[in-house]
Amino acid sequence: MAERRFDPTRLPGFATVAVAVFVLLYLPIATLVAYSFNGGDSVAVWGGFSLDWYGRAWANETVKAAALRSVVIAACASALATTLATLAAVGVVRNRRMKGRAVVYMAINQPLMVPEIVTAVALLIFFASVRQFTGYQGLGYLIAAHAAFCVPFAYLPISARLEGMDATLEAAAADLYATPRQAFRHVTLPLLTPGIIAGAMLAFVISLDDVVITEFVKSAGQDTLPTYMLAQMRRGVSPEVNAISTMLLMVTVVLLTAFFIINKQTNRGKQ
Repeated sequence: MAERRFDPTRLPGFATVAVAVFVLLYLPIATLVAYSFNGGDSVAVWGGFSLDWYGRAWANETVKAAALRSVVIAACASALATTLATLAAVGVVRNRRMKGRAVVYMAINQPLMVPEIVTAVALLIFFASVRQFTGYQGLGYLIAAHAAFCVPFAYLPISARLEGMDATLEAAAADLYATPRQAFRHVTLPLLTPGIIAGAMLAFVISLDDVVITEFVKSAGQDTLPTYMLAQMRRGVSPEVNAISTMLLMVTVVLLTAFFIINKQTNRGKQ
């Protein structure tokens, strides 16, 4: 007699709970998107369909500056985090005899386990000391802070890709008298590229949406788009904030969709 497998979808009330969860998750987002097209000034009273708030957000120089600053910080932070994550993944995954691998893995993923507010306070204290010593007040602190926080997010898909790669290909390159550098450049790196791209995109999205660390580390005049929106929310919600949120949501959805497509292709390549 064939053994029956446990199927949670057959449990009583499963469909009801699933629908309720999706409604709670996505109904507020759908409401925000809908009211971003509100022609009135109220966020609670529908005043007709209009794209006016998108036009105002697009013409707002402060929004443009904050958006550009967010993209610059996210691009630099994701590039730095991906580079560090790639080096860490190669060193940890390919060096199975290394002592303390579990400790290194825990240290790399520490930002995922520690509450973000704790990381933010620690970075605030550290960079405050650096500011006092150097006098530098630029975006470098935000880039470094975001990169430190994004390393584990970039590390996960890169290490997963590396774990699924056939190590005999690198051994074959060595048998053909390739140096370790040549083997990495011509064999490992091309095969690892999908994981690197996925890690970079995930790190970019995490950096682009970050509020807590940015709010603690930034100096005056260094608002990113999320922190600008937070400041506007304190003064009162307007349909312009809804329009900005919707545009940011669309960017995030596009990047995450691309990430999952690349990650799917990566997993398919393992099989």
